[in-house]
Amino acid sequence: MSALADPTRRRILDAIAAHGEATATVLATELPVSRQAIVKHLAILTRAGLVAGHREGREARYTVLPARLGVTARWMDRVASEWDNRLSAIKRLAEADPARPRPSA
Repeated sequence: MSALADPTRRRILDAIAAHGEATATVLATELPVSRQAIVKHLAILTRAGLVAGHREGREARYTVLPARLGVTARWMDRVASEWDNRLSAIKRLAEADPARPRPSA
């Protein structure tokens, strides 16, 4: 999921989760980026379905949507498992007895 590829967005998500909910103003006081940048990142996280915002007075308060994070976590686990399998196969080949013939591809 490309929304989580950016480390700032991951930090925003962590901060919202730690607070339960947060505004862009609160997040900007905790992170080394401007409020305007926070708002842009929140828009991306909202489109990805990772956070939801609701208006309260003049500001929007954002909360994490855990269901979408669960889907993302399962996808990342599957990708990690596939890479683990590939790396294990490469390791077996690298550690194989060089005198033993290898199967042709």
